[in-house]
Amino acid sequence: MHKSYLHESDQPIISWDEGEITHSCRWRSEKGSPAPKKLIIADDTLTADEAYTLACEGTGIIWRGDFQNAKQLLQALARRADKPSKKSVRNKSKARKPGEGLIPLAKPMSDIFHLHRQAQSQRSRTLGMLLIQFEPDHTIPLRRSPDVKEACLAVYGEVTEPYVTSLRELLGFIGSLEWRKNGMAIDAIKDLGDGRIHPHYGVFAPVRSEYLGLLEKAPFPAAMTGNSLAFDIGTGTGVLAAVLAHRGVQKIVATDQDDRAIECAEENIEALGIKKNVKLIKADLFPEGKAPLIVCNPPWVPARPSSPIEYAVYDPDSQMLKGFISQLADHLSPGGEGWLILSDLGEHLGLRTRADLLAWIEAGGLKVMGRYDVRPTHAKALDTQDPLYRARAAEVTSLWRLATS
Repeated sequence: MHKSYLHESDQPIISWDEGEITHSCRWRSEKGSPAPKKLIIADDTLTADEAYTLACEGTGIIWRGDFQNAKQLLQALARRADKPSKKSVRNKSKARKPGEGLIPLAKPMSDIFHLHRQAQSQRSRTLGMLLIQFEPDHTIPLRRSPDVKEACLAVYGEVTEPYVTSLRELLGFIGSLEWRKNGMAIDAIKDLGDGRIHPHYGVFAPVRSEYLGLLEKAPFPAAMTGNSLAFDIGTGTGVLAAVLAHRGVQKIVATDQDDRAIECAEENIEALGIKKNVKLIKADLFPEGKAPLIVCNPPWVPARPSSPIEYAVYDPDSQMLKGFISQLADHLSPGGEGWLILSDLGEHLGLRTRADLLAWIEAGGLKVMGRYDVRPTHAKALDTQDPLYRARAAEVTSLWRLATS
């Protein structure tokens, strides 16, 4: 029932001294974080300042105290990590325009983006140094520890050996399980099943629902009249396939190369009652054959992911985007269309240009038949203190209707 996506033997062994005994067990990190090179044992006597100094130095802190106190310590570490430096405070006291944040407005957006990513990565590394040890049955041998077996099974599957992972990752597993159980209400499929999409850990959740509205209103190509077939490339949770089924498409072939995404989409499609309409295939981009409608919502930001689970957000060198565009013409039926759902955030961040996108479309033997646009509605687009505010405020998400030229 519970699949394991990484073999235990692939996880490194870490060792530490506790008293006169040397202990060892597996190191696990779904984010792909390397094991700390130095480890210490700590309990409730460790102060937040001491812990923060150790974490900044890259020392892993294996917790032996009360579990709830460990959560409070993690919150204290986060406050210290987020506290502006004295230099930043001095800069902040000066008058600045909205959205300028603590980074000079004169800097190119690409530089601001990379600095922001670097700061996020450093913060993640620091907060990831507070560690919890688990028994093989996913229990935590600490005072006041919760039952996290179900959350860990959903991510790790069954394991046979003790392991250590970061408390921060564990809290992410717990939060992910709640999302998976409760699901996300999606207006575009409200008449199917419970009208919800239940995202799994590591599978991108459709939090940006405005782009689903684009998929709802775009007119189907005439070629679908006699052939109600669509391909959904990179299906993820299966949400686009579900919207197409809700719109009456009789057969949808949905692909993804990620095992977690396939499992997630399978569960959602079955729960929504559209299993007879949707066929799932594990594939890198396209299935075999041709279709009169092919949809794709690739990762929007052309940058290198800092962890494996970020591949749903970051598309290094626009590889998936370029792959979809370059192969689309070979898989379109005569008179068919490819619907590319893409944000221009990468353009506003200085990571890709509109000229690049149009050149790839032309090189793929395609022409633009039309475009539908929508502005973002999420909170970050309105947060003038966000370092990336200038780019987020200008962002437009589009459904590009592409056909063979």
